[in-house]
Amino acid sequence: MLLSDDGIQPDWPAPPGVRALFTTRTGGVSVPPFDSFNLGDHVSDEPLAVAGNRERLAAFTAPARPVFLQQVHGTQVVHLAPDTPDGTVADGCVVQVPGLAATIMVADCLPVLFAHSSGTAVAAAHAGWRGLVHGVLEATARALRDAAGEGELMAWLGPCIGPQAFEVGLEVCEAFVAADHEAAAHFWPLGDGKFLADLPALARLRLRSLGITDVHGNDSSPAWCTVTHNSQFFSHRRDAAVLGSTGRMAACIWIG
Repeated sequence: MLLSDDGIQPDWPAPPGVRALFTTRTGGVSVPPFDSFNLGDHVSDEPLAVAGNRERLAAFTAPARPVFLQQVHGTQVVHLAPDTPDGTVADGCVVQVPGLAATIMVADCLPVLFAHSSGTAVAAAHAGWRGLVHGVLEATARALRDAAGEGELMAWLGPCIGPQAFEVGLEVCEAFVAADHEAAAHFWPLGDGKFLADLPALARLRLRSLGITDVHGNDSSPAWCTVTHNSQFFSHRRDAAVLGSTGRMAACIWIG
């Protein structure tokens, strides 16, 4: 994990010209409980503060414009164009041209960035457990391959809720195992129908089934957990019950 003034720089062998960034909660202008680099405009933060933070992100990705989606935990993938507006409903996006940054907002869900080996197209996906089990990674990888043609894909997994903190119900475990029996290895029973789940490992399993083995970033170790690193990451699971809401971080990838 390479931490810089503008966030986390993915440490992966991306093709020349492919750039990526994951923001942390520091370096912005929002006040508590959204301190300070909140990028979500739907979490009761002051709109002017969010606008200021988005301007700061745009400076980091310049000349590429971050395109903010309305994420709904689904599998819809959009191909970004210069006129694609913020608020477009999708949980995955593909970029083939300079000037646009595929952008996913998270605060415990897993952001997954993709690069095509040609360097001519990139993509990003929002993988909470619902999107993951219903196929958001498959849909995003398929859209990227359709856009860029033959070639290998690589992926980078960003920070998310870690396996030591991600408690789920039996229905979540059953949904993953029904799709792939190997998923059972990434759930640990707590009793009373509750389990701990390893979201990054479940994503890697899905990626492997797609033939994507060049995977970097989140390895499920504690350093990547959004819940346990209060000063570095926003976490919906940690903060929403106490504070009423929490901020959002962003994973961006673009061709520059």
